Amino acid sequence: MGGGEMQVLGLMRQLAALGDRQTIAADPEGPLGRAVSDLGVTVAPLRIRNHLDVVAGRRLARLLARDRYDIVHFHTARAHAMSIFLGRRPRVRRVVTRRMDYRLRGGGYARWLYDRGADAVVAISEGVREALVASGVPRTRITVVPSGVDAERFANASSAGAAERRRLGLGDDEIVLAIVGALEERKGHDVLLDAVARLSDLPLRVLCAGSGSRAQSLAARRDALGLGERVRFLGRVEDVPALLAAVDVVVMPSRHEGLGVAALEAMAAGRPVIASRVGGLPEAVGDAGVLVPHDDAQALAEAIRRLALDRNAARALGEAGRRRVAERFTLAAMARGTRAVYRELVPATGAAA
Repeated sequence: MGGGEMQVLGLMRQLAALGDRQTIAADPEGPLGRAVSDLGVTVAPLRIRNHLDVVAGRRLARLLARDRYDIVHFHTARAHAMSIFLGRRPRVRRVVTRRMDYRLRGGGYARWLYDRGADAVVAISEGVREALVASGVPRTRITVVPSGVDAERFANASSAGAAERRRLGLGDDEIVLAIVGALEERKGHDVLLDAVARLSDLPLRVLCAGSGSRAQSLAARRDALGLGERVRFLGRVEDVPALLAAVDVVVMPSRHEGLGVAALEAMAAGRPVIASRVGGLPEAVGDAGVLVPHDDAQALAEAIRRLALDRNAARALGEAGRRRVAERFTLAAMARGTRAVYRELVPATGAAA
């Protein structure tokens, strides 16, 4: 599952614990539908082929009319596009969550979706809210509810670090960097490779966890830079907490980032983060990490060198990050913020989703 799906799963788990009645309309063959069904949540089969899937839109309209829901919460742009098929249905309130930090695409149609096609808009960061405002969405319609992570899951994995380093063949004297994210242009892996090439005097190892369309081109760039075994592409990693426990620093040289859940996970694991100053990353990292300009390999290299040579500073940042996540970015906090939006729309007692 992708990051957005993990956020939906975490939200539904929290709301289920609060006793809210929920149904998820999702592809029955997809991983999210299977995971949610384990919570005892009803899965309504709904495969949406594209933004103009009339059949899916009508199925969603029938579902909402039949079971008399209070709220429908759209978590993707494709799902939100189904709002146009729902009519006005005054009883069903519509909430949409926006996770991307770039402007809306689609002109007047997109603005309609965020105006008449939604009763409330949730942005996962101030950076996302500013992108929405720049797209013409009224600021007063937008509530910021940051994404959250299971902080205990990452903190509890710390004991697995030594074993994971041995499994990965990492030496005790090596400084291990990790980047966790899809191998796509927006994540800035190429900037990290250029930065590491500037640090040939340091015993660095880089672990790239994730898959994507740029896998081959990034591997070619690594080889062209002469980085060889210093940089390993691990593909999709299932046990991210164990991986984070095994590394020294997590790097996020992103060009776009709605908030940066990978940064939050690293902070929850007590790892110092070096991140681009884009989107919601400054809000996520705050003063518990190092922020650098995006697409600046030299600045990134200098930040890596600083933390590699000053282990005490790196350790202090890791501990500050752990506290920051516990205070601001838990799944429980995300659920409370989302539930507050629901209650603004449906103040009377009853179902919340």
